[in-house]
Order: sequence, then C-alpha cells, then structure tokens
Amino acid sequence: MAKRLYVAYGSNLNVEQMRWRCPGARIIGTGELRDWRLLYKGSRTGSYLTLEPCPGRMVPVAVWEVTEEDERSLDRYEGFPHFYGKTELELPIRGIRSGRVKNRRCFVYLMQDGRRCGIPSKAYIQTCREGYESFGFDPSILSAALKDTLEEMGCVP
Repeated sequence: MAKRLYVAYGSNLNVEQMRWRCPGARIIGTGELRDWRLLYKGSRTGSYLTLEPCPGRMVPVAVWEVTEEDERSLDRYEGFPHFYGKTELELPIRGIRSGRVKNRRCFVYLMQDGRRCGIPSKAYIQTCREGYESFGFDPSILSAALKDTLEEMGCVP
C-alpha cells in the first residue's frame, strides 16, 4: 500500500481530529509555505481555511504520512474534487524526530476557484487554534486570516 505526504494547514492540524479521521496517518514533520496566506472561504454550509498566493506572507504547516485509505477519507472530508482540489508541491520539511530538513513531495488541498470569503464558525476556529497550539505555531496567523477575510468581504474600512 503506497503512502503519501499530506500538508495540513487548517483543522487537520488538530491531532485528535486527524487520529479519528485518518487512523493510519502519522506526523512526519513541519514546514512553512512561503508567499502564501490563509483566507476563510466556503459555501452555504460554512467557511473554512484555504491558501492563496501572497508575496511576503507565510503559513506554517504540518506534514502527515497518510495511507491510501486515509487519503480517501481526506478526499471525502475535503469535498474533493468539487469543493477542494488537490495539488502537488515540493516543500522543505523539518523532521519531528530528527530535526533535519529535507525537501519532500507532498499534496495539499486548495479550495476551488470562485468560492467567496465568509465567516467561519467559532467551533471551526477553535479546532484550528488547538492544532496551532499542538505544533507551537503562532496563532496570530489565524487572526490575520480572519482580518484578511473581513477586508476581502469589505467589512473593514
């Protein structure tokens, strides 16, 4: 069974949630997506994080090794291929155990074009925040995502 590396930047940073959703997954390491930012976008059912190119910004990520079954579970959860698409990227990853940095090929979910910015639920924000805390990521990045989203929606002068 082939295993692949998956980049998590939102609610799938939440270790407890990932252990339930993808029992075969294991944390490989962390990294940074340079020149990207987070925005909350979505549909009538809710707004969720996605990545958008943005020079000078950075998004911290965790990298999970997932089984084929885990990837199918993630596909269902992410609404692939209609809500989120999947793309491949090469990313320098700092190993959780070794601390060594290696470039690795990974996949990441990006929300499909045409989705509008929207306000996420408090529960979703809390799930993401718990994931940020688990990995020691700066939670101000989540606050910046909400601020950027509100600006995109024209809610901030």
